[in-house]
Amino acid sequence: MKVAVVGAGWAGLAAAVQAGRGGHQVTVFEAARTPGGRARGLEITLPDGRSVAVDNGQHILIGAYTESLRLMREVGVDVKAGLQRLPLTLQFPDGTGLRLPDLPVPLDVLAGILRNRAWPLSERLGLLRAALGWKLAGFQCADTLSVAELCARLGPRVQAELIEPLCVSALNTPAKQASAQVFLRVLHDALFAVRGGSQLLLPHADLGALFPQAAVTWLQTQGAAVRTGARITTLQRGADHWQLDGQRFDSVLLACSSTEAARLAAPLNPAWSGTAEALQFEAITTVYAWAQDARLAAPMLALHPAAQWPAQFVFDRGQLGGPAGLLAFVISASQGERGTLQSQVLAQARVQLGLELQAVQTVVERRATFACTPGLQRPPQAIAPGLLACGDYVAGPYPATLEGAVRSGLAAAQALAR
Repeated sequence: MKVAVVGAGWAGLAAAVQAGRGGHQVTVFEAARTPGGRARGLEITLPDGRSVAVDNGQHILIGAYTESLRLMREVGVDVKAGLQRLPLTLQFPDGTGLRLPDLPVPLDVLAGILRNRAWPLSERLGLLRAALGWKLAGFQCADTLSVAELCARLGPRVQAELIEPLCVSALNTPAKQASAQVFLRVLHDALFAVRGGSQLLLPHADLGALFPQAAVTWLQTQGAAVRTGARITTLQRGADHWQLDGQRFDSVLLACSSTEAARLAAPLNPAWSGTAEALQFEAITTVYAWAQDARLAAPMLALHPAAQWPAQFVFDRGQLGGPAGLLAFVISASQGERGTLQSQVLAQARVQLGLELQAVQTVVERRATFACTPGLQRPPQAIAPGLLACGDYVAGPYPATLEGAVRSGLAAAQALAR
């Protein structure tokens, strides 16, 4: 079949690779000039005049991202060279925090919790009891529960130093508003499914180089067409085909944003478009800051957020293959203006890290992810015969993550054969 993929983010590229592997003739349309969507590379200039490649928002992967890692290998990415693998560590600047050893699951979780003597014994045992209860329940709970309600009986240290950081990093939604069911699915896959699933995979290169550029090269060598700077304005259904801006295709995969997909699909399936348009969004802000001698105790540290200190994590880009002294502060579910957030982060670095930093660039992705709330209705994959949607927002078990996007793209392409 002639297949059109609208969007060259991680979902669209995954769908295109899968469709090409299935023998289809693929054309990818991307409105932006570069592929990657919300996980792409960005050039910034340091105070000393050097130009360096970073990300439009600092991301991490974890070992449980099995489909993303498999797809990277398939398009020729050297995963071992491109990603630094570390045990799950939520270490704070004072050295406290959780660190899991390299043991089979669930022994790594058990040992990591019991060895964390910074938490009172009662809180450690309470967390183990809760985890056992979640496992016995098959990591299922009422769809109406929030993460805060699910974890209400856990101790304050565990909530502040484990539950909140995990929730906001995985779901990009505060625990009081986040879906407990989706959170449990993430916990299951990351901590209890496969050995190494919880390990952190920190990119050594910008995200564009990590997968999108390699995927585009692979597609082109397979005869696919990838057209950047090409925004689709009209989508029409024929008797036995689809037309995108007058170009004829047998099937179409909408891998663009939910709002753009809703616009294109509105005349064809108003109910689907209404569900997509009803999604609410959370912002992510990344503040890049620099000082010549800045260096963290680890490539990534957790921070103690407060009203005046918004960042939850900081990354040492110098330890991840970038220039020494460049740090990336991440504010998940961020609120406020760019300038205010930037000033607050610099103050947070001064107090919590003892560093005097100079802001380099602040990137605000205002529609970075959908708000992953209890009972959320997400649009399904199927829109009309031969017209499918894929993206991290499409109905599925995962929140808005790179793995969720990749799996959605693969599933949409596989559905073409059915």
